Amino acid sequence: MLYALGQPASLAGLLVGFLLALTVRAVAIRAVTRGLRLSWDRGPWFSPRHDVDPFGAVGAAVGLGWGRPTDVGEVSRRRGRGAAALVFAAGPLAALALAQALLAVYALTYGTDREAFLVNTPAIIMYGVYDVDFGAQFLLSLAVAPLCFAVLALLPMPPLDGFGLLWCCFRAPGPGIGKYKHWFADNNIGIAVLLAVMLIPFLGTPFFLVIDAVATPLMRVWT
Repeated sequence: MLYALGQPASLAGLLVGFLLALTVRAVAIRAVTRGLRLSWDRGPWFSPRHDVDPFGAVGAAVGLGWGRPTDVGEVSRRRGRGAAALVFAAGPLAALALAQALLAVYALTYGTDREAFLVNTPAIIMYGVYDVDFGAQFLLSLAVAPLCFAVLALLPMPPLDGFGLLWCCFRAPGPGIGKYKHWFADNNIGIAVLLAVMLIPFLGTPFFLVIDAVATPLMRVWT
């Protein structure tokens, strides 16, 4: 988001979009865990204290952010691995659905401006998209923020939800993935890698190319 300081409307859209993505992720996870009776938690649907990850917020400030990780050891498998996997998939899918809904609103509102979809990619928009219409800037940034949030969340690396999906692929997680969890989750190497990618240009460039490769077709559905 800090790279968009020169475009205040984009900056506002990215900030609000990130907060909305955090919210729908938390609500989706709780809806699934409560609906499948994997948890008896009856706390608030969204709590900044429990759902905002400080490192994820830093990541959002310098590139892409994430929510507080869900510990794979805390997700019950008593209803099967599929139900457990749904807990980890719920957040990214909810953020993706939010992004598509907002992109639909943008397409309906600014439908004649096809260049915004064809010229810009999600990574470019995350750095602040230029448009003479501040409303278009805000709305497009608002939509792309949860889109990139969802794509990042699906990467199979702690502290992201994709690691939980990877963990659920194993009937009985062995020593290999156990070591992966130990170093990347328990010792926070995953967080260090993500922040390094966001902060170091020669690492960030190929990383954002990968994000673009996945997110751009999802954005251009509405062209």
